[in-house]
Amino acid sequence: MAHHVPQRVLVTGADGVIGRAVVADLIASDIAVTALSLRFDVDTAADRCVIGNASDEDVVMQALEDVDAVVHLAAIPHPDQGTAREVFVGNVAATFTVLSRAAAAGVTRAVIASSVHASGIPLNHAAYMPAYFPLDENLPSAIDDPYSLSKSVDEQTLRMMASRWGMSGVAFRFPLTAGEETLRWAAARDEADPSLRVREGWAHLTLPDCGAAIRAALTADYVGAHVLCVASGTTLLTRPTQELLREYAPTVPVRSAIEGHAPAVDTTAMRKLLGDIDALAGRSAL
Repeated sequence: MAHHVPQRVLVTGADGVIGRAVVADLIASDIAVTALSLRFDVDTAADRCVIGNASDEDVVMQALEDVDAVVHLAAIPHPDQGTAREVFVGNVAATFTVLSRAAAAGVTRAVIASSVHASGIPLNHAAYMPAYFPLDENLPSAIDDPYSLSKSVDEQTLRMMASRWGMSGVAFRFPLTAGEETLRWAAARDEADPSLRVREGWAHLTLPDCGAAIRAALTADYVGAHVLCVASGTTLLTRPTQELLREYAPTVPVRSAIEGHAPAVDTTAMRKLLGDIDALAGRSAL
């Protein structure tokens, strides 16, 4: 059974790579979009645009007019793209501002961008390996950078909004999420040195798959806050995943079989909550 389909969705970070794809996907699904971004370098198809910072309450309140769902993507996406304080404080302030103002305005459904980095494992300077494969939402964390910490706090923020105000929603732990050109570059890099992304389970997400997952999280029938791993159906590599794990993570337990070229990320929880999203089912990205 489907949740009420939103009439208008606020998309923050709407001029980013993911944001542009999400805006296009929603509009193609006949859902109106209000686009919020620090700036717009590319023309947007959204019929309403707000320029400003997602941590600014006045900006967010303006953007929330007539909105009944939120997709929050605005963030500094890597610890190297600002000082530690800018990355952590900026990200968590934006998430809290958007979700708290949305909840106060009566919005009951939100989707936010968490990250595979929420566990801290992929960016940990000590090169810790995951406790197990395939990666899932319960993976023990080892956070030592401000970006990963911000994503972990963002997940808690969504849970707080669900508890306090009854907002339901999903925090997606996005892996590498990009367009075809970037994924081709990543495929060549991964093929040359698979060790570079072993701690991410070699997962990626195409932009169409990302749009389909977010739309499902906006419209599916569920309550409460949920953290979900998400990935396209295959890796970008030519070798089977189990073979790669034997070579590049020989000491890490593999708790369930990983078939063929499926990523070493468990998306069972996502499929259980949102149903089988056809776009994510076993399709090669390239």
